[in-house]
Amino acid sequence: MACARLSQSGIKTLNLDFYGQFYFSKGIFYPTLVGNDIGCGMALWQTDLLAARVRLDKLDQRVGNIDQPMADAEARAQAMSLAGVLPSEHDSSLGTIGGGNHFAEFQQVDTVYAESALSALGLRPKHLLLLVHSGSRGWGERVLRRHVDAFGHRGLKDDSAEAQAYMAEHDAALRYARCNRSLVAQRLLRNVRAEGRVLLDVHHNFVERATLGGQAGCLHRKGATPSDQGPVMIPGSRGDYSYLVRPLRACHDTLLSLAHGAGRKWVRSACKDRLFKLMTPTQMGRTALGSRVICNDRQLIYEEAPQAYKGIDSVVQALVGAGLIELLARTKPVLTYKTRGECCE
Repeated sequence: MACARLSQSGIKTLNLDFYGQFYFSKGIFYPTLVGNDIGCGMALWQTDLLAARVRLDKLDQRVGNIDQPMADAEARAQAMSLAGVLPSEHDSSLGTIGGGNHFAEFQQVDTVYAESALSALGLRPKHLLLLVHSGSRGWGERVLRRHVDAFGHRGLKDDSAEAQAYMAEHDAALRYARCNRSLVAQRLLRNVRAEGRVLLDVHHNFVERATLGGQAGCLHRKGATPSDQGPVMIPGSRGDYSYLVRPLRACHDTLLSLAHGAGRKWVRSACKDRLFKLMTPTQMGRTALGSRVICNDRQLIYEEAPQAYKGIDSVVQALVGAGLIELLARTKPVLTYKTRGECCE
């Protein structure tokens, strides 16, 4: 499934047959290996909506539109204060999802594999879940741009003043991203007149200091879920199942990381040409699992089509076969929110 190797640059990398990039380096780290969406991750919320009583038309109507900045500036400011996020020019993006593969999805539990583990987590299988996948929006872009403008794609010695300055901005972006996911969930829950609480929130784009195989260094992740932070979600495409899993061991060969999702089969630019003659945007808003997709961006709905992604079962079973994870539950989509508008960032 994965093979660790040392590159000519001295960075330990992985060859993977599933989606995710992670790297381990000694004495130096590389902001460009983390990318511009610092803190992108998954937050799973338990709602009080009974799945059996939810009517899809009504849920779709009530979800509304969260593309625009929050109207309640006081609630946003309070959330920022609690999360340790300082005011900036990016405040208006808090509580919005963004474009690309980001989403918020109401899900229902389809299969329970480990009832006691779900109970310990506080998950109630008969109630809808809300999974939010988003990151630091323009904040992370600004942090990377500053680095590239100053240093290009070069790394930073991890004990230098420049490294400390980057890490301060990086950590601020992590706080921003987590606050953003929380506000996205709260906005949607308020719109559908539901209560909820967060069960887990895990970043998959960041760099951290780590010791692997007795060697101290820096572990970079970009689209790779940590395997040393407890249960995590591994979602499929918007027309596929997702899995709640528990890592079984801290595997240094895989750099303490797991896949963060299904991964693409097709590049974005090829999706519309492949699918446009087969399905209209309206048809793309319905999935084979009976769920609905809110995405009024005609380009994005093709770019993020289920057909463009690998099947999630192949990814998850590879991890199970390697002894890296235990399955806790399988969920299926009910309503996926991408955007109500014609434009996405």
